[in-house]
Amino acid sequence: TAGLFQNSVKSAYERFKPKTMLVGASCTAELIQDDPGGLAEALDLPIPVIPLELPAYQRKENWGASETFYYLVKNLVRPKADTDAAKRRPCCNLLGPTALGFRHRDDVHEISGLIQQLGIDINVVAPWEAAPDDIARLSDADFNVVMYPEVADTAARWLKKNLGQPMIDIVPIGVSATAEFVKAVAELAGVDPSPVLSAHGSRLPWYSRSIDSTYFTGKRVFIFGDATHVIAAARIASDELGFEVVGLGTYSREFARGVRECARGLGLEALITDDYLEVEGQVQELQPELILGTQMERHMAKRLGIGCAVISGPVHVQDFPAAYSPQMGFEGANVIFDAWVHPLVMGLEEHLLGMFSEDFEFNNATQASHLGGGNRPAGHAAPASAPDDDAPTGWNAEAEQALSRIPFFVRGKARRNTETYARERGLQQITVETLYDAKAHFGR
Repeated sequence: TAGLFQNSVKSAYERFKPKTMLVGASCTAELIQDDPGGLAEALDLPIPVIPLELPAYQRKENWGASETFYYLVKNLVRPKADTDAAKRRPCCNLLGPTALGFRHRDDVHEISGLIQQLGIDINVVAPWEAAPDDIARLSDADFNVVMYPEVADTAARWLKKNLGQPMIDIVPIGVSATAEFVKAVAELAGVDPSPVLSAHGSRLPWYSRSIDSTYFTGKRVFIFGDATHVIAAARIASDELGFEVVGLGTYSREFARGVRECARGLGLEALITDDYLEVEGQVQELQPELILGTQMERHMAKRLGIGCAVISGPVHVQDFPAAYSPQMGFEGANVIFDAWVHPLVMGLEEHLLGMFSEDFEFNNATQASHLGGGNRPAGHAAPASAPDDDAPTGWNAEAEQALSRIPFFVRGKARRNTETYARERGLQQITVETLYDAKAHFGR
């Protein structure tokens, strides 16, 4: 078996003439205690041979990518050269982008532009489109920018420990986070950040302070995805748009601590799971008006008739737009604003929906046009809050009919407010009078 394997390795080298060879040990090889990496190294090929543990990819794709990038860096990077940094412009590496990462192509372009505006050169972008020779010269940079911690954090920490390269781990998603990122990079490089900060041109702050901002305030939002994008989205939603974050979580267990800290700051308990049914159960319980999540959450939102914007992988082909659509940087903040506002119903549209609520297109069984149109599938209506001992026994038919005439995007809030009002007053049945009394009470 060992001979067959070594012959295959030699044939692969002679055919493809690679600059580096990655040799992965499968689960079967580990069970029978084979050592493919050692067998390949024993051939003394004139290239680096890097052994990998393929079971890392069974944990999570991001975990496997992180392990692979770490071993590439550890085995290929050359020692730091003794050069006079004072005779050249400062330079940095951008670490973490991958070919199939969510908006990574455009994020690299956006962040490269910001850094170059500061007078800092880009040394290497890795692992995306980086050849072995590029990995080798990571040591030429003055510092590293960790764009995506799920992929690059382990490698960046190794470079910091072994080469003394500082790292910037502020993820520049959102206006305030981008400003903090620019200041941190400028301080590390010894340059002035003010020209970039004064000319950023992001329109998100103006829009969020405009007259339509009244339709943002208090919008209930649920957030789920990888840790990096969830933490960034929670900050934007609560601090920059005035949404109410009612739930958040991640499937990235290795970064769960940061997500839990973020949730605690919002008075929530984070959901750490990779079970999509558990995520759907929490969404049904919380009844948000907007979901920010992955492709899985988009499917769920369509079934439940809830607006959704994708903020994180795993994603669908439609999440690789032809147009320039970064998530990072000041332009990324504009893209995020547009993407998140689109699923919401606001302004004149809300007025018209109320005006024509009796029209057949706006009957109780029809969902919003931006959610795909058509009738809501049976069995997927958002459930009411879990009953308790003091809850009213139910709505009478007349009250239910009056509730059905309320536009869909505020109907859930009207139901919750009315039931709260009835419960506080010990009412066992909700009538039309109760509905309008509750409206007047909460409208003060």
